[in-house]
Amino acid sequence: QVQLVESGGGSVQAGGSLRLSCASSGYIRNFACMGWFRQAPQKEREGVATIKRDGTTNYSDSVKGRFTISRDNAKNTLYLQMNSLKPEDTAMYYCAADHWVCSLSQKQAYSAWGQGTQVTVSS
Repeated sequence: QVQLVESGGGSVQAGGSLRLSCASSGYIRNFACMGWFRQAPQKEREGVATIKRDGTTNYSDSVKGRFTISRDNAKNTLYLQMNSLKPEDTAMYYCAADHWVCSLSQKQAYSAWGQGTQVTVSS
């Protein structure tokens, strides 16, 4: 079973940037879709961004224009570049992958998940 490991989280002031990485133990080109999700305390996990095998991306309205998702098949790594961070971006960020599903809302359908990396944005 493929393992996903996130890194790159940390604490940053509002307006700052972070780049998250998600390293896969297997070939990410085998996944039809990879995505980033986040969960703030006492809130449901929500979709942030997805990227299909063909490079098509999709973003939640709350991060559109600020975050960029990308994938490097040669390195088997998924990225999330986060710019202009806001306090409301504070959450645990998870990467996920699936061979079929590519949806920001159908989080339960993803077959592989990482353990998460914490992002904290202070005002």
